[in-house]
Amino acid sequence: MKKNKQSRQKKASQQENLTLKDALNSDILEQLKEKQKQLQKEELKRKEEEEEKKREERRQREKNKSFEELLGESNLNWKDYK
Repeated sequence: MKKNKQSRQKKASQQENLTLKDALNSDILEQLKEKQKQLQKEELKRKEEEEEKKREERRQREKNKSFEELLGESNLNWKDYK
């Protein structure tokens, strides 16, 4: 009787110690890892494209500013040159 309880407890503790890696087939695990790498690459590419788009928008805004806007943003004190 006592032996049966101990063996049941050992089996239960072994099942608790199993990880997802142990439970999954190695092929499935490799597929999941590959998918994770692919998603990380896609996320990095998306962020880079977004940054490039923002830089281009800033460049276009700067290019399209009027003389008045550029003069207003200037730090020079024009009274010193009169």
